[in-house]
Amino acid sequence: MKKFSVLLVWMVSLAIWAQPILAEQQPTLRWVGCGISKKAYLVALAKAYEKKTGVVIDVQGGGATRGIREVATMSADIGGSCRRRIFSAEEERGITQVPVAWDALVVITHKNNPVKDISMDNLRKVYLGEITNWRQLGGNDAPIELFARKGKISGVGRTARKLLFDNYKQEFSATRIFDSSGPLEKEVVANLNALAISGISSARKRDVKILKLDGKSPSYENVKAGNYLLYRPLYLVYNENSKHASVIKDFIRYADTEEGRNVIRSNGTVPYLEALNLMKNKLQESRLAHKDRGMH
Repeated sequence: MKKFSVLLVWMVSLAIWAQPILAEQQPTLRWVGCGISKKAYLVALAKAYEKKTGVVIDVQGGGATRGIREVATMSADIGGSCRRRIFSAEEERGITQVPVAWDALVVITHKNNPVKDISMDNLRKVYLGEITNWRQLGGNDAPIELFARKGKISGVGRTARKLLFDNYKQEFSATRIFDSSGPLEKEVVANLNALAISGISSARKRDVKILKLDGKSPSYENVKAGNYLLYRPLYLVYNENSKHASVIKDFIRYADTEEGRNVIRSNGTVPYLEALNLMKNKLQESRLAHKDRGMH
């Protein structure tokens, strides 16, 4: 009996001492990236993955450029990006991007602005400074205050230039420039004459009006079918040389399982593989944007 008690105490002690060792074997992964990816699916997906595997993902923000470049230097484990990497940029080499979902870019204004719809052609004219008054869009006789993101490589700014003009260097006739989408969206909430583009995953959580585009709303069904014209892939980013590469790739694979896709869908976001037809549409829209650019 005494030997059994000693053995029992030894086994309990071993289990207690083993717990921190096991915990160390499950790394905490650091995710940084675009706030739109974060709100579209990442927070919910990270929680579901932690529940399933015990792997904790520390979710931060910082924008698409940060998501790509910190993974490139391995100061972050996983990145979230709403744009493709810039192949000519040294700071963005050595990473792999995996598309996991689709996001819509939406045109937003103040909730009391009477305008409900805008055409792609008129949207281009607003960004070129050719339309400057809401009256030209069927609204009030008031100047359009166009808000845009700083620089040309933010996820929203770079994608908007590609989708609207097929020109990553296109200048915008913006009234105000913002460092990130959060402050931009908050200012649209407060300004009756504001107009801006943002990602639907973050914009729909603000008290703003989302305009229809060519008569189409950015609903889940319209985005999935390709009926709504402004959309883009959302990527997870990793570095093959990371010491946690095997765990990171497992998390990315999880995003494409039926369970992972259910999590993405539950956030109102379209899983990437469920709308592969959108890639063909994107090529066609790029050609149209290039053609329309030549007309302005």
